[in-house]
Amino acid sequence: MIVLETNLPRLHLLQRGKVRDIYDFGDELLIVATDRISAFDYVLSNGIPGKGHVLTALSAFWFEWTKHIVPNHLISTDINVFPLEAQGEHRNVLADRSMFVRKAERVDIECVVRGYLAGSGWKEYRESGTVCGEPLPKGLRESEKLPFPIFTPATKANSGHDENISVVKMADLIGAELTEDLKRISIALYEAAANHALTRGIIIADTKFEFGIRDGEIILIDEALTPDSSRFWPMSDYEPGRGQKSFDKQYVRDYLESIGWEKQPPVPQLPAEVVEATSAKYDEARRRLIPFVSPFL
Repeated sequence: MIVLETNLPRLHLLQRGKVRDIYDFGDELLIVATDRISAFDYVLSNGIPGKGHVLTALSAFWFEWTKHIVPNHLISTDINVFPLEAQGEHRNVLADRSMFVRKAERVDIECVVRGYLAGSGWKEYRESGTVCGEPLPKGLRESEKLPFPIFTPATKANSGHDENISVVKMADLIGAELTEDLKRISIALYEAAANHALTRGIIIADTKFEFGIRDGEIILIDEALTPDSSRFWPMSDYEPGRGQKSFDKQYVRDYLESIGWEKQPPVPQLPAEVVEATSAKYDEARRRLIPFVSPFL
């Protein structure tokens, strides 16, 4: 069953995002990962079979894996723990794609950590030798591993696009102390996850985290280290100096670029073979990264 939109009339829909539908339960939220996929700030008409299951399984795994670094918002992915209103008639829709979580006051900064030179970072480096204004050594190649992971925050512009900002600008927006805490935590999360992924044959080139404040404490929220929020590269094919094969939605972006779409409506339909290949890539990431059946799934 492909789920593109949840219609749960007895529940209070708080927000329908590009991928997730969020239901309000007072001090808690129910986050449902649909099979929608977005690229270049547009939601595509196709669903990717099993995508919501992969996002939920990986997020739950990483929340458990990294809870010694920072607490997180996850209560459970077990539908039997959900409020009674979210069980019964809704079980078939919610099973294996939903997280029951604690509410938090979201910090409106995307905390991006880059371990390799790719994407918008590579584009900026070619133009100025910097990433988010921070100078990097000369002579680096596309996809090359950086001397050390760098923290490159982003915020949302009025257009809805991610907008890279400097750490100084981040401090101006949310304060220097919180900025330093989030930078430290983000890099620690990335390093722990990247080290684990290497043992599973995957390079995490970069990723983004979101955080919230609950009872005065920083907690990790949203999703964590999924193919939607990270670049996953197979180690077996890695070679700096070019773009890399991936286990993430870069495959969809590359297809849309190849057909010359100008990133304006109408949004093109993905051919069946691209949908099938994307679904397989997402599931391969899940199978590689989760070395056991987590009790939290």
